[in-house]
Amino acid sequence: MPRILVVEDDKRIARFLELELKHEGYDVVTAGDGRTGLDAALDPQTDLVILDLMLPELSGVEVCRRVRHQSDVPIIMLTAKDDVSDKVMGLDMGADDYMTKPFAIEELLARIRVGLKKHRVGHADQADGVLRAGSLALDPASYTVTFGGENVQLTKKEFDLLHCLMRHAGQAMTRDELLNEVWGYVFAGDTNVVDVYIRYLRHKIDDRFGVKCVHTIRSVGYMFQYE
Repeated sequence: MPRILVVEDDKRIARFLELELKHEGYDVVTAGDGRTGLDAALDPQTDLVILDLMLPELSGVEVCRRVRHQSDVPIIMLTAKDDVSDKVMGLDMGADDYMTKPFAIEELLARIRVGLKKHRVGHADQADGVLRAGSLALDPASYTVTFGGENVQLTKKEFDLLHCLMRHAGQAMTRDELLNEVWGYVFAGDTNVVDVYIRYLRHKIDDRFGVKCVHTIRSVGYMFQYE
């Protein structure tokens, strides 16, 4: 059965979730602080993370941000805060879903099932190493990109940028993060090169095929999401 990690410093809530999830047949691991939770979330045996926002050592948002640099494990943010800005911040850092305490356990269980299913489908789509989103396909082995079978001519940097965005699909990435991953260094206070290459990608894919793949996330950066 899938392994669920519960990162929650309230022992009563953690115990309640542990019992309910075990009753549903899940393998459950718990962590009471952000640092311990981060290590457990990066364990390849972890299939989904239920992550509290307010944690000692490291906040839930920071744990989420660090996990997303290394893993696409599904994350459901769980918190007592109902402020829209907190929800947006958690989702921008890469959380897949968000629930506010108090919550109905039946709803949480349903969201867990959805999160696990999406993750399995995503990994199945990438089983041959090819990243797919709708009609768009990127093959890292052959350095080719196609849309509906039609070849898309990209330069190496354009390909690397699209590859990075697709690997982090659904995750808002800052310009500095994209510079580090694609160019391998950080310009001193100048991230304009990212904006330039984003325009190139939009011209060659979004504009050409009438889709929307590369989204601007205001005050953050960019995110890949096929529409």
